Amino acid sequence: MCRPGPTQEPEGTGGGTAQDAVFAALLEDSAEDLYESAPCGYLSTLMDGTIAKINGRLLGWLGLEREDVVGRLRFSDLLTVGGRLYHETHFAPLLRMQGEVSGIALEIRQADGGRMPVLVSSAVKHGSTGEPLLVRTTVFDARERRAYEEELLRGRKAAEEARKQAEADRARLQDALAVLQQSLLPATLPPVPGMETAAHYHTASPDRLGGDFYDVFPVDDRRFAFFLGDVCGKGPQAAAVTSLARYTLRAAALYDADPVSTLTALNTVVHERYNSGDPRYCTAVVGVLEPDPATGRVTVRLASGGHPPALVLRAGGTADFLPTPGGLLVGILPDARFTTATTTLGPGDTLLLYTDGLTEARTGEDRTRLYGDRALQEFATGHAGRSAGAVVEALTGLLAGFGDGLDDDTALLALGVPTRPAPDTAAENA
Repeated sequence: MCRPGPTQEPEGTGGGTAQDAVFAALLEDSAEDLYESAPCGYLSTLMDGTIAKINGRLLGWLGLEREDVVGRLRFSDLLTVGGRLYHETHFAPLLRMQGEVSGIALEIRQADGGRMPVLVSSAVKHGSTGEPLLVRTTVFDARERRAYEEELLRGRKAAEEARKQAEADRARLQDALAVLQQSLLPATLPPVPGMETAAHYHTASPDRLGGDFYDVFPVDDRRFAFFLGDVCGKGPQAAAVTSLARYTLRAAALYDADPVSTLTALNTVVHERYNSGDPRYCTAVVGVLEPDPATGRVTVRLASGGHPPALVLRAGGTADFLPTPGGLLVGILPDARFTTATTTLGPGDTLLLYTDGLTEARTGEDRTRLYGDRALQEFATGHAGRSAGAVVEALTGLLAGFGDGLDDDTALLALGVPTRPAPDTAAENA
């Protein structure tokens, strides 16, 4: 006959009993112990604010004894002067209306005179018939949050000061660049007997120096020289080449007004100065005006070094490019050759010189299409027969209309013969 063996407990039963014992031990903490040692401050007040109960955590933050607080102080007495004012004007009224407020930033006064930032939430406890009995308040330590906010404010203040300093530095730089840019251009154009002259310089960016230049000046008692050019690149290096080109052209034209000789002298100077290390070059149109007081016409001889061709706007309503064959970029080769082109301007005719910032302006909705030579010729045709000043004024409006599609500086120079003699020319011919 078989007898049953001893009964065996399931595996792991003993472990479960031990775990239950651990949880039971944890739960033996009394509610009072949990209240006193909670990680935040607790207090209960009567409806008039008198403190009826407060936990040890909050007393420790305050540095006060329980008998000094309970029944003796109101909640607002624990706050700083500013906190008490806010409590009376905002906190307490909101609590009465809403029955609770949450996350209000205040400061409590400590016994040693210190101030401790806290976040306060309060709720009204009501009786069975709905009457308010007391206010329960929770106080959280906000010192780390305050330190973070202060650090954030310091960072914002430092960033704002840096931004203001950067704006001031940029404004000073722009002022200095504007003065330097103006020093590279003539303040005014001299009067040319029997002609009208007009010029305009459009700066694409106030934060950088451009490399465009122009000038008109007398070379003797009857002839005037002119030039317009564009240096490759931007910034101080381009400005240095601009200054060199401008003063070289003036000196060379005064020595020999022939456009080819003047342009050849500039090529020699630029090539010798920048033929190694940091090569530089420019484009330029150089010419001579010879007014004829007897006929009222002006002979123009010019030479081009890699520059866009000049436009001749006729009084009859046409506008054509003036062919200038040959003409390498100035400064590229030591023995570059240039050729003279000649035209005659009569009453109502205008010679227009410009830099490639005009024809290379980006147009269209996507700013990918260049304005181009053909569009410029059509625009000029629409203004043929007008004065030099009117032509430049129209082109100035055109440049403004390009908006951010105009990302290069542009120089304009118009030399025209008025349909009627200018006052000084009439006086000379009288």
